[in-house]
Amino acid sequence: MLTYDSTGFRLDGRPLRILSGALHHFRTRPEQWPARLASLRAMGLNTVETYTAWNVHEPAPGRYEREGELGAFLDEAARQGLWAIVRPGPYICAEWDNGGLPGWLTARTGRRTRTSDPAYLAAVDAWFDRLLPAVVERQADLGGPVLMVQVENEYGSFGSDRAYLGHLADGLRRRGVTVPLFTSDGPEDHMLTGGTLPGVPATVNFGSDPEAAFAALRRHRPGDPLFCMEFWNGWFDHWGRPHHTRDADEAAGVLRRILAAGASVNLYMAHGGSNFGTGAGANHADPPFNSTDWTHSPYQPVTTSYDYDAPLDERGAPTAKFEAFRAVLAEFAAAHPDEARFRDDREPALPELPPVLAAAPVELTESAALPFGPALASPVPPSFEELGLEHGLVRYTADVPGPRPLLPLTVEGLRDRAVLRVDGERRAQWERGAEVEPPAVPGGVRIELLVESLGRVNYGPLVGETKGIGGVRHERQYLHGWLAEPLALDPLPAAEFGPDPAGGAGDGERLVRGVLDLEATGDAFLAVPGGVRGYLWVNGFLLGRYDARGPQTALYCPQPLLHPGRNEITVLELGAARPQKVELRAAPGPG
Repeated sequence: MLTYDSTGFRLDGRPLRILSGALHHFRTRPEQWPARLASLRAMGLNTVETYTAWNVHEPAPGRYEREGELGAFLDEAARQGLWAIVRPGPYICAEWDNGGLPGWLTARTGRRTRTSDPAYLAAVDAWFDRLLPAVVERQADLGGPVLMVQVENEYGSFGSDRAYLGHLADGLRRRGVTVPLFTSDGPEDHMLTGGTLPGVPATVNFGSDPEAAFAALRRHRPGDPLFCMEFWNGWFDHWGRPHHTRDADEAAGVLRRILAAGASVNLYMAHGGSNFGTGAGANHADPPFNSTDWTHSPYQPVTTSYDYDAPLDERGAPTAKFEAFRAVLAEFAAAHPDEARFRDDREPALPELPPVLAAAPVELTESAALPFGPALASPVPPSFEELGLEHGLVRYTADVPGPRPLLPLTVEGLRDRAVLRVDGERRAQWERGAEVEPPAVPGGVRIELLVESLGRVNYGPLVGETKGIGGVRHERQYLHGWLAEPLALDPLPAAEFGPDPAGGAGDGERLVRGVLDLEATGDAFLAVPGGVRGYLWVNGFLLGRYDARGPQTALYCPQPLLHPGRNEITVLELGAARPQKVELRAAPGPG
């Protein structure tokens, strides 16, 4: 049994310093978990922390997917001699789409999300009924790896609904969670008063100045153990912004100070992994900007890579930060062998990684029309969520009444990109947050808007935003009478491929496909030379989005997605002519 007081933790009566690393089960392929978890232990960590993203497991109301994944991950952690910390949300932030909340739910609950609103709580309760047995069965009290379970996530950065937090904590206990609960927040007075609960230990999240952070925690919770639940040793990237790095020795120095303070720690991240599919979230900066340059928009979508400049890079290879942290943790273990202990006495070993495939081109020789779903007629453009679409594309079509002269066409509430065609001819494109001169359009024409969703905001007041367009005005007049055709992109939609009718040079978005023949598999980095923005699949699995604005220049493809023989590589380019090839690269590039 794990117990605690102001001096720290004790497990079964013996002192325990929790030395944890974040590794999210949904950001790494299950086949890779053994190696990733073994690497955490080889670094000197005795615990792994993971979030669970609700929207991964319930992408539509009552439709559950990948249900056994969390339990399997916790079982593997136990096999690797690690304890575990579980952070089930329901909100997780994590630079993940919508902070892990399902878009279909937040479209209904709106501003009532993350409160004690009955409709929101009913959905949370149904989800926890489904999720928590996998955690309860694996608690340390029962011989399993789970040491602690978090209540919500950084709630003090959002709200002050104590009844909501209490409902979550009571629900965890009612469903059988007996290990210690905890909250985590920034080390600010308003966060620690808004996001904590009486009787539930509080932890703090920070990247530097541990002494000040722990002093703030002590002011509010003098009887709680010191714990940095998120030591931000790196940072995430946005498209069109520089790649983030942090000096390894400087970060290791902060880790040393955390341990010297007598605190437990969770490295955020130990291994970041990838935002596969459409999982990447977004941030929204305040105050709003006014710019025609999308890279300076207040809306900042997160890259497909979640490398995070972590001790283990995106494909799991140890970095200089890994070595620096391992040295600090070894130094601590030598001085405190009674506290820095593992679940078993096996000697940790750093596993070998698969090779990276050599650089090579993959010619894209076939194409297919986009297989949009049935059209829905509506007076106004329906949102993605109203169409039952979490992410992907929607083609909106309407007729402009006429005769009338050329007048400006304005798209309102765009989330997040749109390409305009007038009578089939490409005329303009919009990016969320960028100022664009409205194109002039006459009456008597048909307009088509191909709208693409990017990540939902995962932090702050815009969590829960819907996708699509709010409306279209011709001068001041709203256009009504719309047809909306949705297309989900994850997994690869079924389509009829054949020779490209325009040889790759035609106007209009199409899927293009090529074949990669392999004698032996390995990890790979895939790039689309000449591509502006789009999506890339391997054997039907959506790796994620690519964007020429960087900083990420190639998408990581884990070895388990490839097999000897024929492998199909599919691309959807949305910003330029259809690409002619994909390149395997020997390294990921700047991002």
